[in-house]
Amino acid sequence: METNILRQIFFDEHNHWENFVKKHGKQIRPVVMKEVEKFKNCGNTKKGFKLLICEGCHDMKVIPYRCKGRFCTTSSCNETEEWSRVLAEEAFQVNHRHVMMTIDEGLRDIFLKHRGLLKEFMNEGVRIVKEYFEKKHKVTPGIIAGLHTFGSRLNFNPHIHMVVTMGGMKANGEWKKYDYIPFEMLRKQWQTVVLKLIRRNLSTAEKKEVQPLLQKAFTENEEGFYVHAPKQKGDVKAQLGYIGRYMRRPAIAVRRIEAYDGQYVTFRYMNKTEEAEKRETVTVEEFMALLIRHIPDEQFKTIRHYGVYSRRTKKLAKKLITAWQKEARRWIVKAKRTLRRQTWNEKVEKRTGQDPMVCPKCECYYEYKGEVCPEDGQLVVKYAACQNTRAVLERMIDPVTGIQEKKTRKEKETEAIDPKQVPTVERGRQLCMSDVFGKRKDTA
Repeated sequence: METNILRQIFFDEHNHWENFVKKHGKQIRPVVMKEVEKFKNCGNTKKGFKLLICEGCHDMKVIPYRCKGRFCTTSSCNETEEWSRVLAEEAFQVNHRHVMMTIDEGLRDIFLKHRGLLKEFMNEGVRIVKEYFEKKHKVTPGIIAGLHTFGSRLNFNPHIHMVVTMGGMKANGEWKKYDYIPFEMLRKQWQTVVLKLIRRNLSTAEKKEVQPLLQKAFTENEEGFYVHAPKQKGDVKAQLGYIGRYMRRPAIAVRRIEAYDGQYVTFRYMNKTEEAEKRETVTVEEFMALLIRHIPDEQFKTIRHYGVYSRRTKKLAKKLITAWQKEARRWIVKAKRTLRRQTWNEKVEKRTGQDPMVCPKCECYYEYKGEVCPEDGQLVVKYAACQNTRAVLERMIDPVTGIQEKKTRKEKETEAIDPKQVPTVERGRQLCMSDVFGKRKDTA
């Protein structure tokens, strides 16, 4: 039985994704097709696996490959945890602010239709924060920016989250602290750069079409667009870990999906205006359309580093700051510290409390014996520790990849969620697919 409810919604016996592609195929971006296909095959032994054998009782464990896709909830959760851990360890041990920058609601569809603007959208938001501190305090801060395109209801809502150091590096490597961000000034600047960004990149005909939206966004936001940066309290590593997980989170967590009856999906969300948790029910087609538009374009980086955190200057910045802090005796960074990524078994042990490399039957250790991966559409043995292992893997390929769960119609109906258990809620938005796909015929 499939335990991932999101995979059920897309790929169960109702063939929702297949029907969705047949209906809207020309509007779906190629990257969406690629990422959903990776999600479909994540954890499938047909796409390769590793073989572990207990050195004591010879129990065999088959570990399937994970897709590491940008749409896969399993892979994204693992990557989010690992990234936030690395961020908390590698970032400078100084106070940081979590800065959020949003735009007027009427401008969101412009960025949905013109997704190519999102990179410059991020860069412009970071630029006004970075330039303020460079001009006002003569320091270079460290900024890690993340782009979210989703709101709590899965609506398209592009906004920026930043982790900003409350301090910066002077030209001589000295670290200077500060603890003030001018919200009012940044709000007006942010409004100005967003409106200019849109006008600068749209054609004459397109600008004429969106001019009423631009004018409305300017007149109805006298104080500028929303910019928020609350002070962070407590342990620096704990702060960075929390902010990191927030920045890298997927559009919807699986736990927020409360019910699926084969035709409708019910999920909960936080209504920030009313400060209350609510539920919404939409058709499966609407749910999938809402979800896939948040898949980033190919090679688009939703997390970017700037200032002293920039990959091009980070090494030099650490070297300069290390020289200064030896005299100042203020240890805010350890330049020689190297941080490795956690291994698969370390992640599993942290999550479950049990080492997956220890056999539950005899408590001996599993040994890595071999690996099978696809090549030209066929599974082949990539590595085998010995000839006996190779023979075992070759015998395993067919039976392992041929396993298909056979369930009767009655069993499938029993496993399905009873529609009566679905909470009584109002039906969700009746979406027009042209709105979902950005009002263009060639993109999703």
